[in-house]
Amino acid sequence: MADGKILELEQRIQQLKRLVELSVTLNSTLDLETLLQLVTSTGVELLACQSTSILLYDEKQPRLYFAAATCSDPKKLAQVPVPIEGSLAGTIFRTNRSIILNNAEQDSRHYTGVSEHLHFHVKTLVGVPMLIRDRVMGVLEAVNKREGIFDERDETILSVIASHAAIAIENARLLASTRQALEKVRESDQLKGNFLSLASHELRTPLGIIIGYASFLREDARGELSEHAQHVLDAALQMRSLVEDMTNLTMLETQGKMTFKPRIVPIQTILKTAREEVSQIVLAHEQKLRLACGEVPMNVQVDPEKTVSVFVNLLNNAIRFSPQGSEIILGATQQDDRIMAWVQDHGVGIAPDKLKRIFDGFYQAESPNTRHHGGLGIGLAIAKGLIEAQGGKIWAESNGEGRGAIFKVLLPRT
Repeated sequence: MADGKILELEQRIQQLKRLVELSVTLNSTLDLETLLQLVTSTGVELLACQSTSILLYDEKQPRLYFAAATCSDPKKLAQVPVPIEGSLAGTIFRTNRSIILNNAEQDSRHYTGVSEHLHFHVKTLVGVPMLIRDRVMGVLEAVNKREGIFDERDETILSVIASHAAIAIENARLLASTRQALEKVRESDQLKGNFLSLASHELRTPLGIIIGYASFLREDARGELSEHAQHVLDAALQMRSLVEDMTNLTMLETQGKMTFKPRIVPIQTILKTAREEVSQIVLAHEQKLRLACGEVPMNVQVDPEKTVSVFVNLLNNAIRFSPQGSEIILGATQQDDRIMAWVQDHGVGIAPDKLKRIFDGFYQAESPNTRHHGGLGIGLAIAKGLIEAQGGKIWAESNGEGRGAIFKVLLPRT
């Protein structure tokens, strides 16, 4: 009995390790065909079944289609449409609920079109929905358990694989869309701006999920599993940095055409919103972000959305150039007829001769050949433009390299 429990525990640990490895690989692979093959082969391995398949929803025609499957020719599968009504996969897709069938051929919902076309008989089946932001994008199925029958543990494992697969496929699709759009960028600046804004917005949600899940795994796991989780986290943070650069690039190109909508708002509201925006990145870097602005409302008259963007850029800059475990302070105080807000870090600091130049577009304080930190160098330029356009002032202070920095923002009161 004890030996059986030990064997079962070892099997679960091995499955968890394999799922983490899958997550690492999926987040470092953006080729859709490679992703699909990896997901299906991992499903066969972990569920010990004959075949797994991915069915994605075709928005142009209300049906599901086979995007990938093991033990089958992808071209032949693509010729077999799977109806939303009258099929097991369609039922899973419509109801957003998993199904376990260990007598599939006797179930009235079993769609025989695939079996007849490929001469493949389905005896047992487990299927789960593939979700992205509460939207079902497809179905992941496993068929014909080699030994025994499918159970709830198989369903759980398949659901985890489906979650990773959905995010990875969505990212791969977005990347493919990005590449197609960038080819047309020279023809239309407006197209480029719209696309970058859309892509960066769409990527934030799945990246937030990845960062949060990887942070949890890193803290909960031990040894090699913790290292795998760290790889996932590093890849997600790098992609998040690229998303920030995409957003900033769009803002930089449209800055001269921006319309500001100023209104009276407490500076505390702006700072708390900015803090929430970067909270997951702070957690991933194991840093501390302290708010120092008191509870008495200090009203400013600014465009809230654009001013939040300023402090998000300043905070991202502080996070990027501060060591792990350090503290970052986000504060504000009343100063005569203005409100002074600041972001203070204890990071790499800034040389005196570079304090003014860091607000120049695309300027990098580090040498291109010895850079240790990412970014295009446009976040501070955007922050400066947004603050000055609202009648404010922004500057940086530092006691030199290795001694941290503080970025101060002076905003008009109401």
